[in-house]
Amino acid sequence: MEVATQTEVRTGTLITDEILDGKIYSGGWQQTSDRLDVHNPATDEHLASVGSAARDDVLNASKLAAEAQPAWAATPGPERAAILNATADALENAHEEIEWWLVHEGGGVSQKAAFEVGETAKELRAAGALTAGPIGEVLPNEQGRLSMAKRLPVGVVGVIAPWNFPMILAMRSVAPALALGNTVLLKCDPHTPVCGGLAFARAFEEAGMPENVFQVLPGGVEPGEAICEAPEVRMVSFTGSTRAGRAVGALAGGNLKRVALELGGKSSFIVLDDADIEKASSCGSFGTFFHQGQICMASGRHLVHESVADEYISKLAERAARLPVGDPGKEEVALGPIINRRQIDRVQEIVDDAVKAGADLKAGGKGDPPFFPPTVLANVSRDMRAWNEEIFGPVAPVMTFSDDDEAVAIANDTEYGLSGAVYTSSHERGRELADKLDTGLVHIMDSTVYDDPLAPFGGRGASGNGGRFGGHFSVEEFTEVRWITEQPEPASYPF
Repeated sequence: MEVATQTEVRTGTLITDEILDGKIYSGGWQQTSDRLDVHNPATDEHLASVGSAARDDVLNASKLAAEAQPAWAATPGPERAAILNATADALENAHEEIEWWLVHEGGGVSQKAAFEVGETAKELRAAGALTAGPIGEVLPNEQGRLSMAKRLPVGVVGVIAPWNFPMILAMRSVAPALALGNTVLLKCDPHTPVCGGLAFARAFEEAGMPENVFQVLPGGVEPGEAICEAPEVRMVSFTGSTRAGRAVGALAGGNLKRVALELGGKSSFIVLDDADIEKASSCGSFGTFFHQGQICMASGRHLVHESVADEYISKLAERAARLPVGDPGKEEVALGPIINRRQIDRVQEIVDDAVKAGADLKAGGKGDPPFFPPTVLANVSRDMRAWNEEIFGPVAPVMTFSDDDEAVAIANDTEYGLSGAVYTSSHERGRELADKLDTGLVHIMDSTVYDDPLAPFGGRGASGNGGRFGGHFSVEEFTEVRWITEQPEPASYPF
């Protein structure tokens, strides 16, 4: 495979050297005193030093966003949609340079990078369509009043996005919030501030977005906390770990802000005894190993009927052994690097603990930092960390069950409730089992990893607080309802 060099696509028409030189995007492109160094997780190569937002930067940005919001909300829907569609065009036109950053900054393989750019454009176009939808409803009223419920923008929305899918997981909040008349502050993750933030700023800039309607504030904990505290920010949409989500929920909720939390997962991939094991092992492999398992929907548990377990484990291990691991910026691989050394050490610790406790290692198991091979663990028990904790690495723990009821009981025995999948040859049996799973989404005859810009996405329990992103469901998420009544004649009262 011929791989493009850094000088060929690192910068281009969208991502320029100027924006990579200590800048944030707030009140235009602004230099900051602090810088955020960006490194390639596969090689530790220094890629850029972008601006790092401080608390005062966020507080100033929130004021600018509040000032810009009324005019943006008053902008006709078709004009807002046109800007969102033009932003999608800008991202697609610059896909090669953005994909370069997704590979080198985020550690994704080239197929993942291309997929992410395309899906991000879809998020923008789907959000643009929201501007043509209804903004309220007429309610029944016994006294002859005209009674209406009208949808209005929340105001200023703070979006805190992660590094693993930095474009999609930011844009699924950013795009509908903007489409519905809100202004947005995006706090992108310090691992991926270019593809997850500054590239968006340039795309919106090219599309003609009015100043301060969308701002980008790269950084770590400090700007995130400031978004949760800024009085002008009315809503916080956070995607990330459950641990961090609890902190965001407490801080933002304590400041009486609306909070949408999309958090971690420990999703079960359930293989029934009538499944096509060749195809099931393919879906199971993808669900656990795609993007090194660094996905909230990843198949963190493989629940397999005891009658087909040996065959499934054998095929899953064979697939794991065939998947090449390495630097996606230099060679064609299926798995790239784990995002940082702390995380790869944690993955190794969980695998080692499982093996010491009696799990059978069927594939992989030993990392070579910054890489970790696809790993299959059989004979896993319900008290092991590998079974209970979100690993966020390419590890497939496998457990058997004897009947459908036992599969449901084991799958629901977790604090998480994001995704699930049932692999069977019977649609009816799949639906019956899916209805019993305590998750926000379930996929039948497919992987746990599947998303759609038009479908409601969100989890339960430690996976989220009930928010839903996608399609018309985003209208409820990013607007508030105002009740308005009109009397046929001026009212009077005996007071």
